Amino acid sequence: MTTIALCQIPVSPDPSTNLKRAREALSRAEGADLAIFPEATLTRYGRRITGLAEPLDGPFVSGLAEAAREHGLAVIAGTFEPGDGRVRNTAVALDAQGELRAAYRKIHLFDSFGAKESDLVEPGAEPAVVELAGLRIGLITCYDVRFPELGRALVDRGAELFAVIAAWGSGPLKEDHWTTLVRARALENTMWTAAVGQAPNPGESSDGYGVGRSMLVDPLGVVRADLGTAPGVQVVEIDRAYAEAARATLPCLQHRVL
Repeated sequence: MTTIALCQIPVSPDPSTNLKRAREALSRAEGADLAIFPEATLTRYGRRITGLAEPLDGPFVSGLAEAAREHGLAVIAGTFEPGDGRVRNTAVALDAQGELRAAYRKIHLFDSFGAKESDLVEPGAEPAVVELAGLRIGLITCYDVRFPELGRALVDRGAELFAVIAAWGSGPLKEDHWTTLVRARALENTMWTAAVGQAPNPGESSDGYGVGRSMLVDPLGVVRADLGTAPGVQVVEIDRAYAEAARATLPCLQHRVL
């Protein structure tokens, strides 16, 4: 068993506020092997991200690393790195000693539903699988979850869990899209999937980011935990033996022909 804390926090424009919230969530996650935070935990989306982006040795990631060491658990969280005129939307993976083990730059940018993330963010190019808390974890950021080929690429790199982090936009059918897509990626790959989104932040609700609905989905697509919309930390368990049994029953990965 691997124990995971789904850390559904509201995100402020202020990085210091968000680091404080992340630290508080980690104190509630003590005893877990891994804590997962949303996309853009550094700061809310908006043009401000170009001025607030930090290098990976900056105060935000360094503060998360310090908290990971303090509580003895690994951490996955979303930040923004400075780029070449634009920023990188980066998921960082820190081990329980606070060491940076991976930095995944979001490949698929959200140029949809009237938004244009590519105005501010440069795309990444490489899928990332990182070993944390005894699991090989495939990293997926928000809009990426709409692209099943990324999930397959992560499976081919040996992923045993998908960690999906998001600042999902609200709107007609959007919450339904989120829950459907997360379950689909789990089911089609017979993969444990931990999906963590920003909690709604009433003080910043005009931008529409953050619907909550963080979930743990098992390899047969069953939702084992759903945090709803309120801020919260929920500790869940990943049973690798169950994944093996699911794949024996539903060997779709063995049956691939493309």
